[in-house]
Amino acid sequence: QVQVVESGGGLVQAGGSLRLSCTISGLTFADTAMGWFRQAPGKERQGVSCINWNGQYKYYTDSVKGRFYISRDNANNMMYLEMDNLKPEDTGTYYCAADRRTWTDCKTASMDYWGKGTLVTISS
Repeated sequence: QVQVVESGGGLVQAGGSLRLSCTISGLTFADTAMGWFRQAPGKERQGVSCINWNGQYKYYTDSVKGRFYISRDNANNMMYLEMDNLKPEDTGTYYCAADRRTWTDCKTASMDYWGKGTLVTISS
């Protein structure tokens, strides 16, 4: 059984930083593309950043480029999202997700496994 668990959300002021972590079990992490998705209140869930199996390909949605940094540690089955210079529009529930392929297009429909999400709230 595959389990995906996120952590690291919280309440911070605009301009602050947070680091999200994700761990996954029940599959071969090193063969799996991973991603972070965000769902703001009243909006659809969308891809924020994704990373391929070996970390050499990284995708960022335009609104977070230069502020968010995705990384993974295959030896420890961990993925991270470093979020800097946070803005109120970054508020939402952040989900960690896995695509069974080694590469992903970072679309919600492409992901096979999901965590329950961690809430990030940015105050102005």
